[in-house]
Amino acid sequence: MLATAPLKIVAVAAGLSSPSSTRLLADRLAGAVRERLSADQDRRVDVQIIELRDLAVDIANHLVTGFPPKELKAAIDAVTGADGLIAVTPVFTASYSGLFKSFFDLIDNTALTGKPVVIAATGGTARHSLVLEHAMRPLFTYLRAVVLPTSVYAASEDWGSSGDEYTEGLPSRIRRAGGELASAVMGRTVSGASRSLTLDDGEDAVVPFEQQLAGLRTA
Repeated sequence: MLATAPLKIVAVAAGLSSPSSTRLLADRLAGAVRERLSADQDRRVDVQIIELRDLAVDIANHLVTGFPPKELKAAIDAVTGADGLIAVTPVFTASYSGLFKSFFDLIDNTALTGKPVVIAATGGTARHSLVLEHAMRPLFTYLRAVVLPTSVYAASEDWGSSGDEYTEGLPSRIRRAGGELASAVMGRTVSGASRSLTLDDGEDAVVPFEQQLAGLRTA
C-alpha cells in the first residue's frame, strides 16, 4: 500500500527584524493549521516557513536579471506547490511591505489559481488593519487564489490581549483562520454565511471546495 503524500502548508513571512512579530504570527497560524489537520485525519502535515528577509538580495537580483537563484526558486516552488498558503506582512506606509510585494511579483499570475490562502499582517497600531482588505485581499484575488474569510491583523497591543465580551482576542482569531485553512485544504471551505464558522460547525456549514474552484477554472 502506497503511503499517503503529506499535506504541505507554507507560510511566507516578510518581517525584516529578528526576532520578528511577523514571523511569530506566521508560526502561530501555521501551528493552528497543523493542529486542526492532525486532529481531523490520519495524515502527515509538512509545514514550511519562508522568511523573505533571507531572500531579499536574491529577489532583487531576479527582478533585474529575470533568473531566480537556487534558494529563491526553491521558495517560489514551495509556495506554488503548497496545499495551503499563509501570507504575513508587516505594514509599511499603510500597505504591505515592498519586500512582500516584490516576492509575489515573481510568481506567475496563474500559479496560485484555486489555492486557499490566509492573509495576515502586523503593525504598531490597529488603525492599519484595513491593509488586509484594501491591499492584501485584492492582491491575492488578482493571483486567482481563494482568500479565506478570516484575515488576521496583530497590532502591538494584541499580543498581550485575550479579548473581552465585545472583542475577539488574537488567539481566537488565529484559531479561526487556521480552522478555515485546514477545512479548505481538506477539500471544503467556509460558506461565507458566517465568519465564525469553523470545522466544528458540521457539514451544513461548508460547501465542496471543488465547487469553489470550478468558477475560477472556467473563468
